[in-house]
Amino acid sequence: MNKELLWLNEAIKEAEISWAQGGIPIGSVLVTDKGEIVSRGHNQRVQTGDPTAHAEVVCFRNAGRRRDWAGLILVSTLSPCIMCTGTTLLFGIKRVIIGENKNFLGAEALMCSNSVQVDVLNDQRCISLMQRMKEERPDLWAEDIGK
Repeated sequence: MNKELLWLNEAIKEAEISWAQGGIPIGSVLVTDKGEIVSRGHNQRVQTGDPTAHAEVVCFRNAGRRRDWAGLILVSTLSPCIMCTGTTLLFGIKRVIIGENKNFLGAEALMCSNSVQVDVLNDQRCISLMQRMKEERPDLWAEDIGK
């Protein structure tokens, strides 16, 4: 198994934690270029009532103060929204690996236009997680995505 799939597996674990807690099944990890996971996060909007507690933002928060942001890789189960993309750009992340963008296409074009390498895996497990949420919790989907 390649390293990108290993990292995605860890992000999926985070997404599953959120879903088990009654939250939105999106997970994220920050990884060094050597493959070490330095931070994890899952969407906690429902659990905390914080509308900014997206998986990627939580992951950045959990990473703490750092000076090596540009050397980290963000891995997320779902295409990052404009807020998470803004955070990614703010910290100078140069590569983002996305589990899927079929259910939601975030601000990938904005990342690419700012020299971020974006790799979309369209992993069936990630697609299924979001489809399940849309089917089982359409109210939550509408609240999170706002459509």
